[in-house]
Amino acid sequence: MDTTSVVVNGLEVEAVVDHELIDGVLLPTLERLAARVKPGRRDYVFLVAPPGAGKSTLAALLEHRARHLDLDVVGIDGFHHPATHLETHHLLRGGEQVPLSSVKGAPETFDVDGLIRMLEAGREGQPLPWPGYDRVLHDVVPASQPVTAGLVVVEGTWLLLDEPGWSGLSAYSSFTVFLEAEPALLRDRLIERKVRGGLSREAAVDFYERSDRLNVERVLARSDRSTVDLPLHLNTDGTTERRGSA
Repeated sequence: MDTTSVVVNGLEVEAVVDHELIDGVLLPTLERLAARVKPGRRDYVFLVAPPGAGKSTLAALLEHRARHLDLDVVGIDGFHHPATHLETHHLLRGGEQVPLSSVKGAPETFDVDGLIRMLEAGREGQPLPWPGYDRVLHDVVPASQPVTAGLVVVEGTWLLLDEPGWSGLSAYSSFTVFLEAEPALLRDRLIERKVRGGLSREAAVDFYERSDRLNVERVLARSDRSTVDLPLHLNTDGTTERRGSA
């Protein structure tokens, strides 16, 4: 393994490159899928993982190392409802109504209908005005990531969620990767991420218990893995183990 500099969520980071996974499995798969895209059409690859598993970093590494392909890499964070919506709409949780802004990242905070419309429109191969998410503004930015490639990697936590509104999204994917990890490892990684971001350890643990833990448990328990083509498992040493065949 070695490291390379990639941009993840608008920030430049040093990412560890698992060559066995990237160069031995994922890049050949993307090359094969890109060669199969029919003229005038667009195909999608879904990259799904719970929070803390490193899906955004993996997506950025794929984008960096697949520059020879007609490939775009996008996330679904741009399909969050705008901040004004999240502040004025509520969700019943723990027996009380809480603002959606307090559970940002949960499935209820996304405009899944907008995501479906975008995926459907993109099938015909026309350029897509894909929305992005500004980590400084903490809000969505419409049409900030134009999609023009024939093959698009879409990364997100809830793309396989087997719940109303989300179930059936897998029909848009030509190939689906699911990266999982043990909940205890995800807990450690998520807490450390918040500490590096400036929170005290106590505040980071509190945020995990109030928000991240619920999302981790939900995606691991409620994702429909029947359509997964490549199951992966993140190990404690940072390596990724292949749990099935592509």
